[in-house]
Amino acid sequence: MIRKAIIEDIDSILKITKDCAISMISNSIYQWNDYYPNRVAFENDVKRSELFVIENEETIIGCVVLSTLIDEEYQHVTWLTPSKSNLYIHRLAIDPVYQGKGKAQQLMNYAERYAQENNYDSVRLDTFSQNHRNQKFYELRGYKKLESIYFPKQSKYPFYCYELVF
Repeated sequence: MIRKAIIEDIDSILKITKDCAISMISNSIYQWNDYYPNRVAFENDVKRSELFVIENEETIIGCVVLSTLIDEEYQHVTWLTPSKSNLYIHRLAIDPVYQGKGKAQQLMNYAERYAQENNYDSVRLDTFSQNHRNQKFYELRGYKKLESIYFPKQSKYPFYCYELVF
């Protein structure tokens, strides 16, 4: 089941994102760290009603943020559509125990359906340049790779912006 997150879910979400970071680091992917993702970001996501969780038998096993806010780093990207009616995906995470079982696909299906039902022009996101698995995941879903952006507190390597136009 996918539902909107509540404040009480954040501890479970932080454990999942920490476990994801450990898993990525074990594969030499230094995408998430002590700085990101963090509690304050998730608290703000809940306050804006933008954080969603996926559950397995009432246990949270993943999350995703569906936002209408364009990050400052995205301002100068040449997107495929005008920046007026777009949905932004952030902090997609699946507990490593459940990875490879279609749970990220379920969250993305939900996000894309949500975007279409609410008449957004596109879905936008970024993914780490060193995370080739994520790049393939989004490209197989029809996302177009665009420009690079940087989050210096996370990595010296770029993040690639992607957009799916409806």
